[in-house]
Amino acid sequence: MRLLIIEDSARLRTSVVSALKRLGHGVDAAGDAEEGETLAQVHEYDVIVLDIMLPGRDGLSVLKKWRDAGRETPVLLLTAKAEIDDRVRGLAVGADDYLVKPFAFEELAARIEALGRRRTGQAKSEIRVGPLEIDLAGKIVRRDGAPIALTSREFALLECLARRPGQILSRAQIEAQLYNETESPLSNAVDAAVYALRRKLSPPNTPPLVHTRRGLGYMLGEL
Repeated sequence: MRLLIIEDSARLRTSVVSALKRLGHGVDAAGDAEEGETLAQVHEYDVIVLDIMLPGRDGLSVLKKWRDAGRETPVLLLTAKAEIDDRVRGLAVGADDYLVKPFAFEELAARIEALGRRRTGQAKSEIRVGPLEIDLAGKIVRRDGAPIALTSREFALLECLARRPGQILSRAQIEAQLYNETESPLSNAVDAAVYALRRKLSPPNTPPLVHTRRGLGYMLGEL
């Protein structure tokens, strides 16, 4: 998924971004409301993690502006306050979820995954595509019951394709999901990643599941 983290604590922001990248997500980050709004205008995100207590403008005013403008990107609010009023105000303004600091990263990651599934209309954390079983929460992949070991980047690519089975995704769409604003992937990075994923998902004498549509992009599914 492509994520945006808006958090003024440099230490927390760096920690969260690094951990989410290790899970294979493309992550952009901002330290204040102005920078966060700029990034949100330029890029399309699957989930935005927004701190309430930001310098200058607070997170709730940013969220209200987005919702008033019709932006429907799922937003998870972070707050250092445990008062119920903060939670109620955040949900009333349009937040999809909230998490009180300090929090365990595993819980943050799980909530982000849940919001990402909700956005694509997937209530469960498991996706089946033909003989392929994909556990988004556990990062486990099986074909006909046999486990397949993937790197974090390969799993992120598979998730990107699996959330839209049967649909063609262009290289640009895939790059937007896998890389953040500061990364400049090589021109053949997506092609190479797709090639590696295809080999792992389709051992010899089995039908391929990742297909190339020349000049258009790639898709996951049975033909």
